[in-house]
Amino acid sequence: MQLDSKIPPGPLADKWAYAKSHYKLVNPANKRKYDIIVVGAGLAGASAAASLGELGYNVKCFVYHDSPRRAHSIAAQGGINAAKNYRNDGDSVYRLFYDTIKGGDYRAREANVHRLAELSVNIIDQAVAQGVPFAREYGGALENRSFGGVQVSRTFYARGQTGQQLLLGAFQALERQIALGTVKQFNRYEMLDLVVVDGHAKGIITRNLLNGKIEAHAADAVVLGTGGYVNVFYLSTNAKASNATSIWRAHKRGALFANPCYTQIHPTCIPQSGDYQSKLTLMSESLRNDGRIWVPKTQGDTRGPKQIPEAERDYYLERKYPSFGNLAPRDIASRAAKEVCDEGRGIGGSGRGVYLDFADAIKRLGRKTIEERYGNLFDMYHDITAEDPYEMPMRIYPAPHYSMGGLWVDYNLMSNVPGLYVIGEANFSDHGANRLGASALMQGLADGYFVLPVTIGDYLATQFGKKADAKSSAFSDAENDVRRRVSRLVDAKGTRSVDSYHKELGGIMWEYCGMARSAEGLKKALGMIRESREQYWRDVRVTGTGEEPNQALEKAGRVADFFELAELMCIDALHREESAGGHFRVEYQTPDGEAQRNDEQFLYVGGWEYKGEGNEPVLHKEPLVYEEAKLATRSYK
Repeated sequence: MQLDSKIPPGPLADKWAYAKSHYKLVNPANKRKYDIIVVGAGLAGASAAASLGELGYNVKCFVYHDSPRRAHSIAAQGGINAAKNYRNDGDSVYRLFYDTIKGGDYRAREANVHRLAELSVNIIDQAVAQGVPFAREYGGALENRSFGGVQVSRTFYARGQTGQQLLLGAFQALERQIALGTVKQFNRYEMLDLVVVDGHAKGIITRNLLNGKIEAHAADAVVLGTGGYVNVFYLSTNAKASNATSIWRAHKRGALFANPCYTQIHPTCIPQSGDYQSKLTLMSESLRNDGRIWVPKTQGDTRGPKQIPEAERDYYLERKYPSFGNLAPRDIASRAAKEVCDEGRGIGGSGRGVYLDFADAIKRLGRKTIEERYGNLFDMYHDITAEDPYEMPMRIYPAPHYSMGGLWVDYNLMSNVPGLYVIGEANFSDHGANRLGASALMQGLADGYFVLPVTIGDYLATQFGKKADAKSSAFSDAENDVRRRVSRLVDAKGTRSVDSYHKELGGIMWEYCGMARSAEGLKKALGMIRESREQYWRDVRVTGTGEEPNQALEKAGRVADFFELAELMCIDALHREESAGGHFRVEYQTPDGEAQRNDEQFLYVGGWEYKGEGNEPVLHKEPLVYEEAKLATRSYK
């Protein structure tokens, strides 16, 4: 299979303008003759559905929540990047592009990243026009702060609720189109399969979560904006319902899965407190603007933080990375935290934690300023831990947070299955092996508001008069596949709960495919995953039936997909014999413990093809070519 990324010709800075000038168009009067399915209604899905409806297409938007407002995008805290250069500190579109390429350890597609940087400035204008209440300076201008891996202030924010406010903007745009009749909203529907007709994506199979009914829905194109897959680790910062089912079922229908081993461990999360915990809580990266991270210099120091004098503290990020300090990129900051904890210098009862200390910032700026910047985050921390971060340092530790891998897409955001578009975190395209902070919201909204509405017409213009029939054999066959899978889960009548298997799988993945990986560990993990998956299908217990609301059944299907995805993640991590960004193979590191890439052998996007149950997946490679960002060893020292 030849992967054609469809990157436009010409200089990098002109590629997007060239593409827009050469795409096929759909006549405005003909747009209402096309049906588009959008799965997911977070920032990417909601902005895409609203924008496509605004253009005049007939849109069906599916979400398994009771409202799009419950999408996990609402949990994003710190901000959204844009190259506005309001601070006059040297920022530019090129600098945002370069920071993103470098932050991703030179494993992202250059053309897509430059387009993202170009569009970043439009996103802020769009959000302000919608009334998103970004923080402002005293004089009324929009405020900015800095995030990890950069040396400028380009992050726009709404206290610690940026995702929620941006989602409300996209949601009101979506609601407007629902009221106008261009978008039909399907809440509490879960996509369980993709329907491919003559090689083209032409619809989906869903389950109504309120009554269990299996339904077929046909369209001229399908858009997946369903988020990432780090809940494969069980404990993560993602909402408990976040899952990989939509993209995984599309993968099994032919869509390539790109770079699945590229997952991000966020350095600032509240540490796990016990074995019965079901998820972890993010503490925004923005806190590292003013908070200083440290541990005791001495192993096994059990004194409280206020009893440890300054001379006996190790501000290890400031020591190791003086140019970036506490705002080193996430993959580097997370590994550094693990390193000091492995040395026996971690804090808390488990020894898996480090301090995030605001004493200096409060002394320098005053408590009122810190409250204005981070008040809701401090309140959340206090509610969860019963500790006052104004008086005591926060305790933090890395946790699974984001997936840079996802379904393979070309420059137009279309997968290798014609008619299947993938946007936001569900695709692989913009962040390489490590995402910089405040760039997820930027990508989701760029894809939904500005890229997809332009590129999808190029495909739809070739599909006029090629409608699919939801009653055809392709749809009925897919429906029957879904029914068989549901019945198999319900009929297992085993002895173990879905959650017990999910927790077991998460433990395997965290231990062997988390912050540090090795060939030996990955091979061991593959054996354990396959054994556990085989037992899962024999002995999982799903109470209730498939013809009613059944959360146990919902989780069972998602965890079954996680088992298969986990196997592919380990296969990908094992084959990629290098360290890059969030993929850290302990065999491949520099003498001072940094990631050591192998550009001669692994300068490509690895797209995996599903070849059927029990068969090894097949790897397809898209070479990465850098015209503007010259390959270099990444350094933040």
